[in-house]
Amino acid sequence: MLKNVRIALWAACALPLVALLAVVGLELTQGTNSVGAFQASGIGGPFKLASSTGGELSSDDLKGEPFLVFFGYTHCPDVCPATVSDVSTWLDALGPEGKGIKALFISIDPERDNVASLKDYLSSFSDRIIGLTGTQDEIANVAREYRVYYAKHPTKDGDYTMDHSAVIYLMDRDGKFAGTLTYDEKQEAAVAKLKRLLASA
Repeated sequence: MLKNVRIALWAACALPLVALLAVVGLELTQGTNSVGAFQASGIGGPFKLASSTGGELSSDDLKGEPFLVFFGYTHCPDVCPATVSDVSTWLDALGPEGKGIKALFISIDPERDNVASLKDYLSSFSDRIIGLTGTQDEIANVAREYRVYYAKHPTKDGDYTMDHSAVIYLMDRDGKFAGTLTYDEKQEAAVAKLKRLLASA
């Protein structure tokens, strides 16, 4: 059963971005932006969530700073730890320049992921990644804004797992969508995209 659950998780996370956007009805516009990614309307929006660094973090707090954001949960067996590890590696590869980018990990499992558990989980990877959580409604709202798919699946042992999309969104200084990364993206390509994000107006 666990094997089947993991296969289902990988299937959900492996959806190409274009297919995922088609599923949720998001249209890609013609042309590319300064990061070299297809422009898309409707990705991103206002939020205010509890932060693993203490207090709350809102989209208003990020104005003027580029950031990347991805969704997952601390009990994720495969994709999430791989993604957090990759993001940490990419930020380290940027050196001091990387401090200009905020990295946000938003939990799609607020039932189990509180501020303390997110802080403990992320401390095993990097102090550069901020964990965010909230109520079920708050998470549903921000997931909708970022066109993120997630679903809860009970297991026979009484526990549950979460299917979810695994896109890493790059957002520019104005909070607008600027491109994507994937959890298995090659480091050279990922770092190049992040440098372009930092250099973009």
